Amino acid sequence: MQGGPSGVVVLTDRRLARGALVDVCAGAVGGGVRWVVLREKDLPRPERLALAVDLRAILAEAGGTLVVAGPDPLDGDAVHLPAAGPYPPPAVDLVGRSCHDTAELARLTTEHYATLSPVYETRTKPGYGPALRPAGLAELVKVSPVPVLALGGIETAAQVAACVEAGAAGVAVLGAIMRAQEPRETATTLVRAFQEAATPLTCTHPARPDEGPHATGLRPTVPTEGSSLTARSGHGRPQPSTATTGGGKQ
Repeated sequence: MQGGPSGVVVLTDRRLARGALVDVCAGAVGGGVRWVVLREKDLPRPERLALAVDLRAILAEAGGTLVVAGPDPLDGDAVHLPAAGPYPPPAVDLVGRSCHDTAELARLTTEHYATLSPVYETRTKPGYGPALRPAGLAELVKVSPVPVLALGGIETAAQVAACVEAGAAGVAVLGAIMRAQEPRETATTLVRAFQEAATPLTCTHPARPDEGPHATGLRPTVPTEGSSLTARSGHGRPQPSTATTGGGKQ
């Protein structure tokens, strides 16, 4: 399996989706999304498994990955767990965990990444919070032992950029895609915003005295949609950028 989620990650909610869930996700993948987290935990396992099969097929064509919310990977190898458990995580190839504060981050053990939420007030869960805002997100990113996805109320290009600036390896979105009249167009906008924010800056920051006159002041390594989030914030070794456009609180 490729490295963990980065870029724009879509969380599903069939009740909010304007069309069939598989079609909405297909549109998002067409717009550059390479990671989808299948929620729908109220469905019977056979129905949820059928959804997983369909979504994996769509993602596989684009080189993407399906992550399943909850401990049952639905015949796959990637899960995203709620903060409450289970502990220890199941032994699968990729494990994420929903976190909201330093105490929950401190309980992480073998997880590969975490979501931090809510970054902004969210229409999906009104009243849930308080919102971290980018400043609070940045503080938690600093103490997280694993790379972080920002989650909660992220709907605009400016919000995506703010989360990247705060140190997030990617952003997890739900309502912005599920409610979109044109999921592909919305995904394209958000993916482009991530890529632009994550592109190393040149000639923006003054060079340190020891960098010499030709230093460019590049931002620390940031993954593209298709690269591993372990390159973020010193978590793991930097990964080479790619030319692809790919790649919650439970």
